[in-house]
Amino acid sequence: MTIEDFAYDHPDRDVAAFKRAVANKLIYAVGKDPVAASPDDWLNATALAVRDQLVERWMTTTRANYAQDLKRVYYLSMEFLIGRTFTNALLAVDLYSTVQQALADFGVDMSALAEREPDAALGNGGLGRLAACFLDSMATLGVPGMGYGIRYEYGMFRQQIVNGQQVETPDYWLTRGNPWEFQRPEVNYRVRFGGHVQKREGPQAPYGAADWVDTHDVLAVAYDTIIPGYGTQATNTLRLWSARATEEIDLSAFNRGNYMQAVESKNHSENVSRVLYPDDSTPSGRELRLHQEYFFCSASVQDLLRRYLRNHTTFDQLADKVSIHLNDTHPVLAVPELMRLLLDQHGLDWDTAWGLTQKVFSYTNHTLMHEALETWPVEMMGRILPRHLQIIYDMNAKFLATVTEKAGNDVELLRRLSLVDEAGGRRVRMAYVAVLASHSINGVSGLHSELMKQSIFADFAKIFPERFNNKTNGVTPRRWLAQANPPLAALLDQRIGRGWRRDLMQLEALRPMAQQPPFVRAFRHAKRENKLRLANWVEQNMGVVIDTDAMFDVQVKRIHEYKRQLLNVLHVISRYQRIVAAHEAGEAIDLVPRVVVFAGKAASAYHMAKLVIRLINDVASVVNADARAGKLLKVVFLPNYSVSLAEIIMPAADLSEQISTAGTEASGTGNMKFALNGALTIGTLDGANVEMKENVGDDNIFIFGHTTPEVADIRAHGYEPRRYYDANPQLQRVLDAIRDGAFSPGEPARYQSIFDTLVNWGDQYLLLADYESYVDTQAKVDALYRDSDAWTRKAILNVAGMGAFSSDRTIAEYAHTIWHTKPVMLG
Repeated sequence: MTIEDFAYDHPDRDVAAFKRAVANKLIYAVGKDPVAASPDDWLNATALAVRDQLVERWMTTTRANYAQDLKRVYYLSMEFLIGRTFTNALLAVDLYSTVQQALADFGVDMSALAEREPDAALGNGGLGRLAACFLDSMATLGVPGMGYGIRYEYGMFRQQIVNGQQVETPDYWLTRGNPWEFQRPEVNYRVRFGGHVQKREGPQAPYGAADWVDTHDVLAVAYDTIIPGYGTQATNTLRLWSARATEEIDLSAFNRGNYMQAVESKNHSENVSRVLYPDDSTPSGRELRLHQEYFFCSASVQDLLRRYLRNHTTFDQLADKVSIHLNDTHPVLAVPELMRLLLDQHGLDWDTAWGLTQKVFSYTNHTLMHEALETWPVEMMGRILPRHLQIIYDMNAKFLATVTEKAGNDVELLRRLSLVDEAGGRRVRMAYVAVLASHSINGVSGLHSELMKQSIFADFAKIFPERFNNKTNGVTPRRWLAQANPPLAALLDQRIGRGWRRDLMQLEALRPMAQQPPFVRAFRHAKRENKLRLANWVEQNMGVVIDTDAMFDVQVKRIHEYKRQLLNVLHVISRYQRIVAAHEAGEAIDLVPRVVVFAGKAASAYHMAKLVIRLINDVASVVNADARAGKLLKVVFLPNYSVSLAEIIMPAADLSEQISTAGTEASGTGNMKFALNGALTIGTLDGANVEMKENVGDDNIFIFGHTTPEVADIRAHGYEPRRYYDANPQLQRVLDAIRDGAFSPGEPARYQSIFDTLVNWGDQYLLLADYESYVDTQAKVDALYRDSDAWTRKAILNVAGMGAFSSDRTIAEYAHTIWHTKPVMLG
């Protein structure tokens, strides 16, 4: 039987047909009478009806991929921060107004319904959101591929602020089910841990082949989500793995009355996919993380090989049909796993397997900080993944032998290049494994890619210069402008047409409009609508009233010392102190009113980051309660930062804070989202800020602080932060206020460690060195904001210059120069 012989109902797209589809789903799939249906029932029914609109194009795309035998890209990432799916899917299939009308006819408010959908808790920050943007662009460009990850039952955590402090609570995002996913119980793979390795003996045993025996196993079960392209019938798939026990229950223990022991093995097995980012401050947490990484790598590699073997009987064409991309170091265990499968299960010899591996893998690096480059203790890996440790040892021995042949017995060079760090406890360097195994290694901004070759991978870059390249990050304009910013999207549609959603370079047409007063007023009106939306959210959720006439000064991202939220706080305090001093002296003060907005999560074991959150909230409590600050200054920390909250915050921002120490941020994508939505950036020359400056124009961005070479020079000559403290009375007053309990009167010494970190313990991220430049640049921000027309013109030019930062451009570069894949052709 062919698909043409198979009769089924094609879903129609008019309002009447969609009403009928929702009614059918509500009654027959959700099982609810409309009279008794809750808002969540309506949401699930509508989501299922929308999903039906995607399924046919999904199957058509899949069949075309097989028929055309295209090279497929498998994008492996521990995180996919996809956010909410409902509105995104409606926009992708161009059914927004249809569904809105259909629900209105039922007396259901679609906007309220969409707000009930939880964010998919499958990621934490920029890494996961980048992966989500890339999946969107791959589908939109027709790049044949799949995302592979873990179906975490609980997200990182749900952040609450209690007495100014971050409190972590479980984020069980699947409480009400997930109507977008398809469980595939028939697609399951056995993932093995522990045991030991037996070398294969005999003349027929190829070099390197072995048997991994006496393992304890977990099943990986697939869950698929459709990723629709925009303005195309093409779709892709996000396949997430959930852990299941190989045996559900120990019946003999149950029959003995030992009920806890009966399910102990099941619970232990299924913990593997339970929580995103288990707390790695404990040995058990670190071990669970290693289990998670191997779990999804093994299932994914087994799955893609099965798919390849559907059309091929040998591995001769593997590198022509398969590209595996590693999103940072978390999926690098896929390298020894592919080698294991080719050697031990499929009988290839070492040289053939290794040659294929190096042609198949590519790797994106996301950090320059050595402490963030993942390593695993040899002891731990040998106990949990003994076969993979053995393969890595073999890879290392062959590689170092080759280096010795070419460079001689340079012991220091061999030590630096070794996949195993022998100093201070033997550890496997996962980034080095990725570099050795990949035919392409890319950074994510021009600056980052150059620094990567000069620092962390300097020796490898000399040996394999042709492997290293840059692919500057991008963001999808569908979610981050069309969906997040309806007022501005409508204005753009009116003035330049709708084509910018597929070709963001069309925003260039806005440049002359920056000089047209009617457009400037319309643009400012759109910004005001977005500020009002955020102000309403803050009032409804936090009980804080903020002034939409004030400048919205925003820093939202993961809380980390290198991102320097603390530098922002120092400026806030200095601003507050100036207001108080002027008031006490009876003097007028010429400051632009500001609302300073923070949001972001700190890792649960990251004490300093959590202390910074507490300081922000303590400063907010003091400032917001002080009548002297009035409308001149408000500070708010928005809890539980997420994709859906970012969609409200970013369109409302006037000023975007991108203030990491130069040379520490790989790229950033928040900086792109803010500028795309008409915010001006204050930032260092770090990450993609450098390229944004080139694209929006030097006069339309506020750059401050030391550059990357200057930072290196300061550190090389012995940085002494106390000198900056002693030389700047304003900085002294700010830091003394923190140290002496001005913002924590009930516990004056609460922030002594912050003072010591900055003044006495080395100020690792050079906050004090950049403070004066930052405060001076903030004065320039004030001066420009007073001229609303001039500010708005620069904001328009920021939007106009953001065409290069579409993830469509980034993915097109990956597809052409790294993956060498062609788009699927659909009739």
